[in-house]
Amino acid sequence: MTIGIDLGTTHCGVAHSQPDTAVEEFSIAQLVNVGEVRDEPLLPSFLYIPTAQEADGAPYAVGYWAQKRGTETLGRLISSAKSWLSYSGVDRTSSLLPLNAPEGVAKLSPVAAESAYLRHIRDAWNEAHPDAPFAQQEIVITVPASFDAVARELTLRAAADAGYPKVTLLEEPQAAFYAWIEHHPDWRQRVTAGDTVLVVDVGGGTTDFTLIAIRDQKGELALERIAVGDHILLGGDNMDLALARLASQKLPNTKLDPLQFQALWQQCRIAKEHLLDPGYDKDDYPVTILGRGSSLIGGTIKTKLTRAEVLAAIVEGFLPLVPSTEVPERGRRSALAEIGLPYAADARITAHLADFLARSGVRPTHVLFNGGVLRAPAIRKRLLEFLKVPALEGENLMHAVARGAAYYGQARSGRGLRIRGGVSRTYYVGIESSLPAVPGFPAPMKALTVAPFGMEEGTQASFSTREFVVAVGQTAEFRFFSSPRHDAGGELLEELPEDLTEMPPMEVTLTGTPGLVRVTLETVVTETGMLELWCVAKDGRRWKLEFNVREKVR
Repeated sequence: MTIGIDLGTTHCGVAHSQPDTAVEEFSIAQLVNVGEVRDEPLLPSFLYIPTAQEADGAPYAVGYWAQKRGTETLGRLISSAKSWLSYSGVDRTSSLLPLNAPEGVAKLSPVAAESAYLRHIRDAWNEAHPDAPFAQQEIVITVPASFDAVARELTLRAAADAGYPKVTLLEEPQAAFYAWIEHHPDWRQRVTAGDTVLVVDVGGGTTDFTLIAIRDQKGELALERIAVGDHILLGGDNMDLALARLASQKLPNTKLDPLQFQALWQQCRIAKEHLLDPGYDKDDYPVTILGRGSSLIGGTIKTKLTRAEVLAAIVEGFLPLVPSTEVPERGRRSALAEIGLPYAADARITAHLADFLARSGVRPTHVLFNGGVLRAPAIRKRLLEFLKVPALEGENLMHAVARGAAYYGQARSGRGLRIRGGVSRTYYVGIESSLPAVPGFPAPMKALTVAPFGMEEGTQASFSTREFVVAVGQTAEFRFFSSPRHDAGGELLEELPEDLTEMPPMEVTLTGTPGLVRVTLETVVTETGMLELWCVAKDGRRWKLEFNVREKVR
């Protein structure tokens, strides 16, 4: 059996499948009120650290009640842990969440928070399926296509800390496409060779773009992921904040303190989810936060958001119609800023989309939507107006990724079609130039392509025609870079292009007698999509470089 897990920024979903059987969704038991546990379709990705009076022996609570209780307190709720997991500007294994936790509240790392959600899913499964233990199943966890190698490795670490067996990672846009295939057995009549499908995934914390080409392979249709967008921290969190600003303007004579505004932000998230849900039959949703007074009832502050207000704020603010030549505003940062996530400076999703399509040089023929935000017909309509291509109708967008992950298990066993993908970016290792030292100037850096875009899982590449020297027996720093470029494996870039993104540096000590050793390089992409770089000496000695998960804060 395959269990597919959508480890989302705001919600986690689970589905499962067996060979030759339909994919089924799994409802997750969780605390919904004090003393009340109920099966829910999704597990909200929120972790609440209780007070001493609430603890009842548990260090934290996750899910529905955690989200609800966290809106009523300040500094005890962890949200957007997945976004923190992708942020290289902090040590993602250190205990830093919640950022605004008061004195005495134990913090958790982003890895620990993600592990808590995965552990809850494991326990809920085992409680519901004692005859099919979780540890004996094939587990597929989805990640954003734009996750770098470190974020993928940290996801695997969170799963291992939660007691998971061997895990396979799958990119979320691919999972969404697999779900569409699973939902439409006649998919070969809906797309043809030469078509290109754009997957637009707007989730709680990120926006992802992926292009999947439909190829003719010996008379059969084949699928290939040909382009992946940048990692854009822009999604439901930004929209919730915009709605909180809107709601606060409807309280002209009320000044909200940080606790109240945090509660308002979370309340607006809940209001948005209801008002965008096609099944919600009212035109507004109440927003209530506690006042400063001692009276629990009389001190409350009330307002409401209407569906029209929410749609206007999201459609016009985040999805304006822009020219196809538009590029996102990069913004100018202040010299000093609070520690926080590196959200996109430009909130216009359409500007990021226009830039992605222009850089890819591909005009899609169809679009597939994914992500809870895109459940709203008005939002999908605006994107279709912008793209001017037809949509591939899907299913429940809240479960598509989990269902696609479960279907992928069948595809891996040969019972379904697989999307050829490989690594989603091109990876490079820094090569220091051999030039005389000059005071005040570091040695120029070149970049060797060690994993080209699309390098398949389970494959390796050897670059035996190029030799380098590596420091052995002493601490040395390796620098890695990534880019959406399509440079060939083994190609040496004499200068670092502007579109190369530097990854966290790695400090290692290669074992052996101190000195410089001549080596060639080999790259391995593991079955889980992780990158390994090997330094190979002529005498047979080999050193493996693994991404350092405790990177420097930069």
